[in-house]
Amino acid sequence: MALEHIRERLVQRVQSRLFYGWVILAIGALGMFASGPGQSHTFSVFVGPISKELGITATEIASAYGGATLFAAVCLPLMGRLIDRHGARHMMTIIAILLGCACFAFGLSTGIVWLSIGYASLRFFGQGSLMMGSVNIVSQWFAKRRGFAMSLMGLGFTLSMAIHPPLAQWLIDSFGWRQAWFILGGTTWALLLVPIIFFVINKPEDVGLRPDGEILAADASAADVSSANRITGLTLNQALHTPTFYILSAGMFSLSMLVTSLHFFQVSIFADQGLEPQIASKVFSISAFTMAVCIPLVGRLLDRFPANWIFSGGLIVMACSLVTVTFVNDLPSAIIYAMFFGLNNAVTMTFFSYMFAHYFGRKHIGSVQGAGQMVAVVGASLGPVLPGYGFDYFGEFAPMLLDLAILPATMAFVVLFLRAPKIPGEET
Repeated sequence: MALEHIRERLVQRVQSRLFYGWVILAIGALGMFASGPGQSHTFSVFVGPISKELGITATEIASAYGGATLFAAVCLPLMGRLIDRHGARHMMTIIAILLGCACFAFGLSTGIVWLSIGYASLRFFGQGSLMMGSVNIVSQWFAKRRGFAMSLMGLGFTLSMAIHPPLAQWLIDSFGWRQAWFILGGTTWALLLVPIIFFVINKPEDVGLRPDGEILAADASAADVSSANRITGLTLNQALHTPTFYILSAGMFSLSMLVTSLHFFQVSIFADQGLEPQIASKVFSISAFTMAVCIPLVGRLLDRFPANWIFSGGLIVMACSLVTVTFVNDLPSAIIYAMFFGLNNAVTMTFFSYMFAHYFGRKHIGSVQGAGQMVAVVGASLGPVLPGYGFDYFGEFAPMLLDLAILPATMAFVVLFLRAPKIPGEET
């Protein structure tokens, strides 16, 4: 009860100056940043030191990583249901504690089995559950401005891409890879626990507010007030009976699979096409900067135009990225590709946060988002397989990448037929 009183006082103080949803948005962005220990861009720094000390090949590490990602994907719908049942604040507190514990456990890994368990825990609690909880709270607090809010939240992930790899490398160089994970675990607790426990309010209606800071007219009738405070949305079972869920999931699967392929093989693709590894490293920075610039613009577009149009445009950008990378043969062409890929990352991150709440409502968004995110993470785990096979078969990456561009181009046409399902209780 004391904590509830403290939260109410904090809401009152903040709300007298600005909409409390912006505080929730800041915590959501912090959650996206703090998911870094469970993300690919952080893991990549540790592959060499772990392989050297434990005597495990890079192939074994990659296999453990892929299996762990699949495990995390399968478990995400369960976490979504728990968030719906117990509230995002309660579950995010538990997730933050367990993510820190997973970091500590990973630092104690002694072989491939414990390494696989550590990967699975980090992927599930970091890349999966923490990101899902962050999306959930921001989805609850923003509706008409959800696209812009989600894009700002995504900047937390962009910041993680910029900070976590060099931070992890510095920690490894200074203290060793095991101690680096201990520090990352402690940092996770320091960043997340106080903001989540003291500042997170699951829904604006819990403290007498409305999404987007909307204020009802003073003369609003009791019926109007009741209608405004009603939280609507399809259950997972209802969502699974709509074509919308499967079209959305297929589009998300395509984006997740292909963007992971380009991340995973970027250095190899550039090398295959005659470029130095240093150029590939510079391109990552250009892509991250482009993503940071573009992500708020993508959110604005989602708020102003039909979501299926913007979704279609994002899939076309994905196809362009796959085609453009095959023409990279010098620094200027690498920069052009980097800008396409940065925009591609911007649309992908915003779509994952925005689409399921937009089409299926807020009431059961945890379970619906969990099922949709499961499909996307499965795509991410399978992403590198086809380009790797294509390289082994053709002796180069370009033919398979050009063939894969057909998938997002086709999905760009399909998603134009997306229609929002009717949600009981919403005005038509």
